[in-house]
Amino acid sequence: MNEHFRQLADLYGQMESAYQTVASVLDFSCDGCSDNCCDSYFLHHTYIEWAYLWEGLGQLEQDKKELYQKRAQDYVSRSQQALAKSERPMIMCPVNDNGLCGLYHNRLLICRLHGVPSSITMPNARSKTFPGCFRCQEIIQDKKNVTTMDRTRFFREMVLLEQSFMENQRPGLPRVKMTLAEMLIKEPFSR
Repeated sequence: MNEHFRQLADLYGQMESAYQTVASVLDFSCDGCSDNCCDSYFLHHTYIEWAYLWEGLGQLEQDKKELYQKRAQDYVSRSQQALAKSERPMIMCPVNDNGLCGLYHNRLLICRLHGVPSSITMPNARSKTFPGCFRCQEIIQDKKNVTTMDRTRFFREMVLLEQSFMENQRPGLPRVKMTLAEMLIKEPFSR
């Protein structure tokens, strides 16, 4: 594993630990949930996560890889249709196999952080809060002083890691703003 991926895996581990701490305090778990957050429309923004996703994709059997990429093409087509109608797409993630992530070890930042209530302080010092997923909101609806996860440190470290990762890449690459499905269709750094 290259050094950048090792650092990313370590950062992901820290995220998961912070997530579990908050989930434990709230007595929150995804087990038995009738909803599935894998149909949420998320955009991802880093080349390092994109490359790490492809690292995981490359470890799959060829038929599984092709299946995920075929699903990804369908996802992109269907999401473009929904967006054209000013609707937020609600389409199952192309790597979801019967409720389980087929690239679990290589899943992206937001896939790891979504669920529990959280906050982030932006570079302009403004704070944003996130109430958590629907199930978590139901669990905490009558509670006061709810424990939340502060995402700020994780996002700052991700930015630094992205800058280091991109240091030797071709200059002028566009910013990343893609769904996971779009990332599966196009390899990172290809034009």
